[in-house]
Amino acid sequence: MSKVIAIDGPSGAGKSTISKLIAKKLGFQFLDTGALYRAAALHLTRRGIKPDSSDDEIINALKDVVIALNGERVFLNSEDVSDSIRTTEAGHYASVFSAKKAVRDFLLQVQRDAARYSDIVAEGRDMTTVVFPDARKKFYLDASAEVRAKRRYNQLKEKGIEITMDEALKDVMERDERDSKRDIAPLRKADDAVYIDTTHLSLNEVIKKILQKIQ
Repeated sequence: MSKVIAIDGPSGAGKSTISKLIAKKLGFQFLDTGALYRAAALHLTRRGIKPDSSDDEIINALKDVVIALNGERVFLNSEDVSDSIRTTEAGHYASVFSAKKAVRDFLLQVQRDAARYSDIVAEGRDMTTVVFPDARKKFYLDASAEVRAKRRYNQLKEKGIEITMDEALKDVMERDERDSKRDIAPLRKADDAVYIDTTHLSLNEVIKKILQKIQ
């Protein structure tokens, strides 16, 4: 396996933005695992799969599905779904379906394959604990729920998606609940991961801390 920098943390902690910049500075590939789960969830909802559908139904729906990343673009069976997966609804279902064993099993090898030929920075919910437990360096990014909700609110507003601060906070807290209490690969800090609270840190300050630990 190539070199892997694994970064976990709750929604809105800044993982995606920071991971992309770290990857660029190191000359690594960025693995957006959240995009993979969003694409899988989009496919499942299109196929009429519900949150209470059985694993057999999910496995059957995912049969022969191809999800691929090309830079920052995400493709579902050759369809560019980069914009479709960034809605609040897509994020909700990605969080819901990520608790399903069938979905996690389907995407596990996809994620590990990314590290077979390239040095990568991988961000998600279980990169440090399940997908890449032997990663070269591990980090856990966190922030207060209010700050994470504000970041989410600003992100969606910039994309022209209507949302209120109350809705953003509710979404963040519901995701925290699902991600931390699911039976399969719950969100948690790995024992050997470096904890960084980004609540009162600038983007550059977080990046500096991470690069110092890596180097």
